[in-house]
This record gives sequence, structure tokens and C-alpha cells, in this order.
Amino acid sequence: MTPPSDGIVTVIQARTGSTRLPNKVLLPLAGQPLLTRMVERVLAASRIGTVVVATTTQAADDPIDDLCRAEGFPCYRGDADDLLDRHYQAGKLYNASAVIKIPSDCPLIDPRVIDRVITYYLDHLGRFDYVSNLHPATYPDGNDVEIIAMEALATAHREAARPLEREHTTPFLWENPHRFRIGNVTWETGLDYSMSHRWTIDYKEDYHFIAAVYDGLFGDDPLFGLEDILNFLATHQEVAALNSRYAGVNWYRHHMDELKTVSAAQTRRI
Repeated sequence: MTPPSDGIVTVIQARTGSTRLPNKVLLPLAGQPLLTRMVERVLAASRIGTVVVATTTQAADDPIDDLCRAEGFPCYRGDADDLLDRHYQAGKLYNASAVIKIPSDCPLIDPRVIDRVITYYLDHLGRFDYVSNLHPATYPDGNDVEIIAMEALATAHREAARPLEREHTTPFLWENPHRFRIGNVTWETGLDYSMSHRWTIDYKEDYHFIAAVYDGLFGDDPLFGLEDILNFLATHQEVAALNSRYAGVNWYRHHMDELKTVSAAQTRRI
């Protein structure tokens, strides 16, 4: 019998201050802000526990707080640059035994992928400090799920000192596999689309791609999944091409001289 998800707190980090695409979390998707559609997809997972939007205390992020109040989404406001602190404090506030990190730039995330990663963690409860589907990644980029046991998160919060460890929340854990028990969930198909299929949002081309997918699928099924997207793209190659120039581009590229467990094959420069 799979253990229950009591004590799990899922944190969706969100801010308006993206340098490449400002206010991206508030851009419209199927008649609602992107963040609303993102939270809806996360809430559709069955094992996500309490879902909290974690934004900053900056005035520019007041609209995110306002949106959460209007939609009834729990919202925590914390440090703008220290996302490790933001996740830790949100976990403490909601009495988490484990915190799930899902970034708000994944509005196409499949709820079934979320549940698969959580189920793996719960089926091996007590055996892992950190479980994700990112080390190594195999799913299409934009299905990011990371689970951190609260005790391990507290250790990272106390000891992590490098700026990248504070900004990106979890590197202190997966960069120290000799200290923490690391688990990973790969795509059950055996395929690896992590560098070829970009379903995340950081550039205007990403938004055009995501909006086109929503326009094509949302009307038939608001919770369209990974396979639905792949089938849609197979017959709409013009949509797949919209942001293909950014496939494989991720934050790792800025820190290759600092990261020990990430290879050059796991990121691409532009």
C-alpha cells in the first residue's frame, strides 16, 4: 500500500521580474493568467498535498499576491533572490515533511508526471532525501518535479553558501551525492526528449509556442497531457518550430564552471 501524501507541500515559485520575458506568469492562456493555468494543472495531480505559490516581497509582485487571493491559492512572500529560503520558509509555515519544487515556467506540466515522481518518493519513503525527474532529465523540458525531505531542505538552508545554491534551491543537495540520498525518475518510454522538446517559458517564442498548444488542445480537454501534446505537435510542425531554437537551453549554461554533476551535454548555449 502506497503511503499517503500527508505532510507534502508543493511550492510553485513565481515572480514578475523575468529579465527576458517580464510578467510572463501573468500572460494570458485560454482566458486566464498563465500562473492560474499552471496552478490548475498542478492541482489536478492527486498527491501534491498543499499547493503554495511562493513569490517575493517586492511591490512588483503584488499582482501575484492579488491573483492568489482572488483564486484562493495560498501564497507565501519571501526573499527575491534566495529561493532556497523561500522554499524552506513555505515548508515550515505549512508544516511540511517534504517540499515539492515546481517552477512557474512549466504551464504544460503533466499532472500524471507529477504524481509519478511523488509516488516514487512515497513508495520509497525514508530511503531518499531528494527525488526528481531531472538528474538526469528525460521528459520534455517543462515537466520539472523535485521533492526534498524537510530535514534535508533544512540542512541545505543552513549550509548552502554559493549564490547558485540559494538562487536555484536544490543544487546543494544533488551536487553532494556523498551526503544526500538522491533518487531519479526517468520517462517510462525509455526516450529522452529533455534537450529536444522545450515546453517551458523564458522567451517570447516560448510563449507563442505554449499559447498555440493551449489554443489547439484546451477546448477539448483542459488537462491535456504529455501524449496529447506530442500528438498535436506531430501534426502541427509549425508550432513545434516556434521555439525550437531554444531547445536544450537552460540555467546550467551559466554555471558550468561551478557544477560538478552536470555535463556539457545537458545544456546548450545561445
